Amino acid sequence: MRAWLILLLLPLAACHGPANSPYPAEQPGQNILYSAFSERPKHLDPARSYSENEAVFTGQIYEPPLQYHYLKRPYELEPLTASAMPRVTYHAADGRSLPEAAPISAIAYTVYEIRIRPDIRYQPHPCFAQRPDGSPRYVPLAPTELARIERFADFQETGSRELIAADYVYQIKRLANPRLSSPIFGLMAEYIVGLKDYGATLAKAAKGLPREAYLDLDRYPLAGAEVVDRYTYRVKIKGKYPQFAYWLAMPFFAPVPAEAERFYSQPGMAERNFSLDWQPVGTGPFYLAENDPNRVMRLKRNPHFHEEFYPAEGEPGDRAEGLLEDSGKRLPLLDQAIYRLEKEDIPYWTKFLQGYYDSSGIGSDTFDQAIRIGPDGRPDLTPEMRARGIELSTAVRTTIWYVGFNMRDPALGGLGDSARKLRQAISVALDYEEFISIFLNGRGIPAQGPLPPGIYGHREGEAGINPVAYRWQDGRPLRRGIDEAKRLLAEAGYPGGREAGTGRPLTFYLDTMASGPESKSRLDWYRKQFERLGVQLVIRSTDYNRFQDKMLKGNAQIFEWGWNADYPDPENFLFLLYGPNRKVGQNGENAANYANAEFDRLFVQMKDMANGPARQALIDRMVAIARHDAPWVFAYFPKSFGLRHAWVKNGKPNLMANNTLKYRRVEPARRVDYQGRWNRPVWWPLLATLLLLLATAVPAVRAYRRRQQAAARN
Repeated sequence: MRAWLILLLLPLAACHGPANSPYPAEQPGQNILYSAFSERPKHLDPARSYSENEAVFTGQIYEPPLQYHYLKRPYELEPLTASAMPRVTYHAADGRSLPEAAPISAIAYTVYEIRIRPDIRYQPHPCFAQRPDGSPRYVPLAPTELARIERFADFQETGSRELIAADYVYQIKRLANPRLSSPIFGLMAEYIVGLKDYGATLAKAAKGLPREAYLDLDRYPLAGAEVVDRYTYRVKIKGKYPQFAYWLAMPFFAPVPAEAERFYSQPGMAERNFSLDWQPVGTGPFYLAENDPNRVMRLKRNPHFHEEFYPAEGEPGDRAEGLLEDSGKRLPLLDQAIYRLEKEDIPYWTKFLQGYYDSSGIGSDTFDQAIRIGPDGRPDLTPEMRARGIELSTAVRTTIWYVGFNMRDPALGGLGDSARKLRQAISVALDYEEFISIFLNGRGIPAQGPLPPGIYGHREGEAGINPVAYRWQDGRPLRRGIDEAKRLLAEAGYPGGREAGTGRPLTFYLDTMASGPESKSRLDWYRKQFERLGVQLVIRSTDYNRFQDKMLKGNAQIFEWGWNADYPDPENFLFLLYGPNRKVGQNGENAANYANAEFDRLFVQMKDMANGPARQALIDRMVAIARHDAPWVFAYFPKSFGLRHAWVKNGKPNLMANNTLKYRRVEPARRVDYQGRWNRPVWWPLLATLLLLLATAVPAVRAYRRRQQAAARN
């Protein structure tokens, strides 16, 4: 009987904490953020990494000289390791200094002088470890010693050193290293003086060396990047390219110490996956303490991280949202961030609801469980999510989707009144409010022009509406009715969707990369929108290569496309409509092949200006021209939706910055409480089974004892 009682009470002994927790017993209550990743980051080397899933880690480890202000919108650059914003000077071909207002044609090159802050130190790393005499501890590394090192943690000795300007110059040189194949080398070679030739020099130097051998870049000077002193360096750019400042906020321009490359270039390192792609070296708030891409990746607070503090100001509404409660606190606010491998969405979602992950996206399979659309078409949390205290964050992405018209097309192209009113009629008829509701679950806002929110030059309110397709009514934009679209169609010479002179019906062709059953309903929607005008639409679906070929040759009539911002400057969107950047003949990004002389002239004037009233005025005029000419139907700006538990603080989305982990804060006690409440085990089936077994066993035990007693008496 005692054995049965012990079995009965064993499950109850586990009731002190959730029995289904995936984490070690010592972790609950610690200052840790929990998240997940779905596939192993391929590159963590800042010269090679260019993917979102990699930026989750590289953004926390590496520090370029500049960063985006966490809270301010439009997005605004500020110093990170730099002591101030770069000093920018302009020069003629003979080296003479030029004023800021000098004409672009006179500027041969621009110099960015960057001074970094002293006393910034690298994370602990074996590449900095030294012997008593000051020589590197692990360079050279004897084969017999390397043979005893199986994991990176087996390097027992680490060190650190101060960040210096030479580390930034060294990384710029690495962009040209042919062994690394940096994805931005081609682009930067067009701007950084001498970088293209530098790549050829390094390729020649590397020919006679083994693949893993150290290529000492310090032996080869680069004209476009030079060290001025210990804390100052200069980058020389061809012509005038003010958008280069945005590149200085990307990990591509973060420092890499030569010691790290020398350390990793030793024989036998690559075979053990010891490289910058697996064990990065940075000065950021966190370092990669554990990299097991088949299980977990763990970021830990850098003990040498320099002084940086949570921002004291943001945009209106941030204080009310609690986003300034941590103002002035030293960063980072977390001790660790643990990312576990989750290949499937449903297990991730389940663990998020259980409180084992702190935040979650919203997939198509879980959207209805998380979000409900109100009568006004706006998304909100479901009662279940509210009961759990889960919070919703939304942000309009710096992306635009549009339907473009080939401005070389005989019917739809050109700047004449007939073609323009035809395009305007279609712009009114395509009801993107309906599209967003049906196909995006409300995750988007109708675009009023080419500039998304968060990009300088974007206008809100009545000043920001597209008067061709909308009117301002009751404090909000209201799409013009189909009757107005039909009026424009008639004025274009196609009353009722038929050619006025011949009575022939209008037929247009939409080229798209969408195909398959999942796209059918969306493409049918387009047909129905044109049918409302009495116009027939023929869908021509094709693969990406064929679609690209048609666009290059100008054979498409109407097409759908999109653009993601590389950096938050209006130039990065308005250049999509700049005539010399046309697709046909130039292979540019102006897929509509739009050309308006006034727009092009204003673009050249605007693109190199500093933000301010004068630039805003030019942008306003350019946007007005694009709305009037309607080379695009401005479709929508997509919205990102994210969920987080109430114990996660400072969760304002920042779609430009990739180093936001340092601002996050968690309240571990609230997380532990939630996990206890939402993971209470259901013991009654087990207890019922045990009681049934007990009830069955007791008579058997009694009968057995009676037989034993009877045998003893006999």
